[in-house]
Amino acid sequence: MVHATLTLSIPRRIWIGALSQDHPESCIRVLSAFPKGEESGVGLVEVDGPDVPAVVRAIDEEETVTDLAVLGRHEDTALVQFETTDPLLLFPIIGSGIPLELPFDIRDGEARWELTASQDRLSELGEQLETLGISFTVEQLRQHVEPEQVLTDRQTTLVTAAIERGYYDTPRECTLTELADAQDMAKSTCSETLHRAEEKIVKGFFEDEPTASARRRI
Repeated sequence: MVHATLTLSIPRRIWIGALSQDHPESCIRVLSAFPKGEESGVGLVEVDGPDVPAVVRAIDEEETVTDLAVLGRHEDTALVQFETTDPLLLFPIIGSGIPLELPFDIRDGEARWELTASQDRLSELGEQLETLGISFTVEQLRQHVEPEQVLTDRQTTLVTAAIERGYYDTPRECTLTELADAQDMAKSTCSETLHRAEEKIVKGFFEDEPTASARRRI
């Protein structure tokens, strides 16, 4: 499983991209978004900034927005729900089958997405974005490795104990001898078990870690 952070550059031909570029000091925080039928979508956003009334008015005047309701106002913020026949930002998510982590912000034509998915689905998302002409930058990729997927029960127990006792701290709070005594193991057995576990963790991480070419493709 891969955790990815993407920064999308939303073109002006997508109305919410033009809206955020026309009001660069405002933040449009998407709290909820979902498709309604095949060609429409519903969004719940919080508008924050110095020209909230102008942003809300611009959303209301957008020809692809068929319904709008201001659910609340407070100083420089407004909570707005709308329905649009042009939910282009939803299409890559729907097409790739990746659940989008909410909320996310749109500011001055850029959106920052946090995603967790398989490498295959992330690659599909990249293709979907490219098809729609939405450029993006991969800010971060992190591979999540589940210990139980690579370690035996004995190795998992020992590594967990080593972490809890501070064996991997700098400086160490626990020596190998102390760890072995706490686990009722011979020191040599403890050392060999730890080494084998560490080997599996390191090799498993780098075998699954996306390469530079995969980062470019995503």
